[in-house]
Amino acid sequence: MPDQPIGRTARVDVLLEGSVDPGVVSTCTLLRDGPVVVVVDPGMARRQADILEPLAALGVRAEAVTDVILSHHHPDHTLNAGLFPTARVHDHWAIYRGDDWTDRDAEGAELSPAIRLIRTPGHSSEDISTVVGTQDGVVVLTHLWWAASGPVDDPYAPDPALLAASRARVLAIADQIVPGHGAAFVPDETTPR
Repeated sequence: MPDQPIGRTARVDVLLEGSVDPGVVSTCTLLRDGPVVVVVDPGMARRQADILEPLAALGVRAEAVTDVILSHHHPDHTLNAGLFPTARVHDHWAIYRGDDWTDRDAEGAELSPAIRLIRTPGHSSEDISTVVGTQDGVVVLTHLWWAASGPVDDPYAPDPALLAASRARVLAIADQIVPGHGAAFVPDETTPR
């Protein structure tokens, strides 16, 4: 299946489990595949240490992060991207590093053989999902769901049909989903479509 990464060598560690009550906290995740060290959605947190301390506990310094992925441009998912000053930053249409801006569509972009990006508009028109091949299966980091329960109808979705199509795309490949504001979950028949 073309959406799946070729490799199955990456490791996934959730640094900060997100929530929307009390306060808004984005789920922030660390991916490692050989020399590639990625932080996904370093957004809002009660304290920056809530991201940096779990990272350090896993033996990773902020300066060692090679890439940051922003699932979309809402501040609750981007606010702490500056914690990783040497990383390349990926979004839906470019890669940024220092003062360099390189246009690149995220669809199909590979950060390593086990980490790739796909366009999954739904929560916003510019959403991307990170697809990760691990020894235990395919993990997809996405904001198509805020948590395992949905919401069924995302109140910010610009086009509900696009949300449904992107959810179907992810459900076709995901063994596990890391949502935008909640705990990782295994999709099943109760997962909102």
